[in-house]
Amino acid sequence: MALPIVAVVGRPNVGKSTFVNRIVGGQDAIVHEMRGVTRDRSYHEADWNGVHFTLIDTGGIEMGNDDAFQESIRNQAVMATQEADAVVFLVDGRTGAAPDDLEVARILKRSGKPVVLAVNKMDAPGKEDGLWEFYSLGLGDPWPISSIHGHGTGDLLDEVVGYIKDIPVEEEEDVDSINIAIIGRPNAGKSSLTNKLIGRERAIVSDVAGTTRDAVDTTVEHDGKFYMIVDTAGLRKKSKIDEDVEYYSFVRAMRAIDRADVAILVIDATIGLTDQDQRVAGFAAERGCAMIVLMNKRDIVESGEVLDELRETIGDRLMFVGYAPVISISALTGKGVSRIWEAVDAAYENYSSQVSTSKLNAWLQHIREFGHTVSQGKKVLKMKYVTQTRTCPPEFTFFVNHPELINDNYQRFLENRLRQAFDLSGTPIRFKFKKKD
Repeated sequence: MALPIVAVVGRPNVGKSTFVNRIVGGQDAIVHEMRGVTRDRSYHEADWNGVHFTLIDTGGIEMGNDDAFQESIRNQAVMATQEADAVVFLVDGRTGAAPDDLEVARILKRSGKPVVLAVNKMDAPGKEDGLWEFYSLGLGDPWPISSIHGHGTGDLLDEVVGYIKDIPVEEEEDVDSINIAIIGRPNAGKSSLTNKLIGRERAIVSDVAGTTRDAVDTTVEHDGKFYMIVDTAGLRKKSKIDEDVEYYSFVRAMRAIDRADVAILVIDATIGLTDQDQRVAGFAAERGCAMIVLMNKRDIVESGEVLDELRETIGDRLMFVGYAPVISISALTGKGVSRIWEAVDAAYENYSSQVSTSKLNAWLQHIREFGHTVSQGKKVLKMKYVTQTRTCPPEFTFFVNHPELINDNYQRFLENRLRQAFDLSGTPIRFKFKKKD
């Protein structure tokens, strides 16, 4: 359902993400004392006294900062207020009203949206003498709260839901969507691709590695089908994950892959395939989601020969995900991006497909007639029967006389033969072997 929206805005490091986590009762938003941790706006479902609403966490707004991301962060925060039904303006009670607070207050007053002024970090109830200076912001009575301890948040929420409780909740049709995780190492072009797929500036795009830190979900409709697209933080080498923020970004990227039906691995064609790309592909393969490999930035690559060489390298070094189709695109110009939808649909169809038992056992009969098997001493492997026991990804259970004889080479032989017989491109497959005398 389409819920009322409440945006949380304010300067960096005033406690917005801590406040969001307090309200939603979890650790959805990344919290860290370093400035600028939250960059993209993120959405969280909340409830207060039976009123359900969507809470938007935004990046800190700074007016005069020359940080590379500040203009984009400001734009994201302003966009959040534009789509919100009410705004919580969070300020720091310890530092007092700052010049940037005055600028943000002017923006909020121009928006025409209901604004609730929350003075955070008032951790000692009853000692709120400094509240008076926040009247200078011209936003009415300030509400003293402590996001860490929870003091005052209940009264604040009572005020907030007073503005949104009568907004009619729009019931939406319950639709199935394909979950897509866009993965890759930092600065490969994941956010540019996300924005191109959804058709608007949902994620901040920058040429600085590590711009995206939260996994950002967006639902998009294309040709009558729905897709949940998740732009994840760039996955670095473990030795590089040396900050708390990097660690939590890594964890959220892993969660996004866990939820994904299809993972889109974005490779920077100007650099080529790296060890990090192999590692990221390994994460998705371990978690069993379908996969597509994109060679991005084809607009910068000097010749088609470079792409051909990269495609060959991908074939050699990503053999463990050899089932993944490889597509060359430019997320910046949009060249080749339309082909992704068809590839996602095909990969998902195979990922969720069910092969009939009769067809599988007809295939197994050909395998037996081929005569290739394994043995050890007097033991000779005999394949009795096969059936598909699950989907997403497809899993096939073989009933055999000596499961202990199955080795990696024979499993690869079976997989190659199965893929030749049935269209399983784009999806991993799993095998189980059970004893049957």
